[in-house]
Amino acid sequence: MNTRYILGATVAVPLLPLMYYQGQQIRASVPVLPEATGIEGYVQIDSTKEVSLLAIGESTIAGVGVKTHREGFTGTLAQEIGDQLGVNVRWKVYAKSGYTAKKVTEKILPKITENEVDIIVVGLGGNDAFQLNRPAKWRKDIEKLVSELRFKFPETPIVFANMPPIKEFPAFTPLIKFTVGNLVEILGAELKKVTDPLPNVYYSLEKITLDGWMKKFQVDTEMSEFFSDGVHPSLFTYQTWARDLADFILKDEKIVV
Repeated sequence: MNTRYILGATVAVPLLPLMYYQGQQIRASVPVLPEATGIEGYVQIDSTKEVSLLAIGESTIAGVGVKTHREGFTGTLAQEIGDQLGVNVRWKVYAKSGYTAKKVTEKILPKITENEVDIIVVGLGGNDAFQLNRPAKWRKDIEKLVSELRFKFPETPIVFANMPPIKEFPAFTPLIKFTVGNLVEILGAELKKVTDPLPNVYYSLEKITLDGWMKKFQVDTEMSEFFSDGVHPSLFTYQTWARDLADFILKDEKIVV
């Protein structure tokens, strides 16, 4: 029993009609952006060694908010891995805006054509939180996702990216930031419980804060520059997030060759 979830649900349930109304207003005011183009690519380094990367997930992995995947999260992550390890990187994206963990397992995993890959990165959590999915359901869906990936790729390291920083989304009302933002943090804690006992499965539990990124990467910019539409990341944010996750991946020599 997740006490924090029970307390949050007790507070949130009477406010659901208001949350629904606010959500509809946000949906009407936020522009509909397309997913990024170019779902696969290659980072050419002066090397005879090559690693392959798959990125799987929801709208952020689908690149909503940038034109191409090469300049977005996956392309930047591949470039960082290639540069830091001195290897060529072949990458491909399997993602869909609006998908939950359950939908990714059901709709996306069967479409994966690769037989062997060196690293899998998974980005999920936002849509499960927006749909107010219970922690127990989320945990079950993540366990199923990992099980299916393990069946396809028995030895490949699986890395779950940070949960989205919903409390920082400028398009959201204080009520939605509180309820959905707290829920996504609860789901993150559940994800950690799932991944910790599993060999070769990793999760970047570090909570994303925009102030923290500005300090870490020594940049000074307006908060609005982090978002393309008040909800989805901007080009700057995708590239910063990729650099941050690359640091997490590469600090553990067990994750990548």
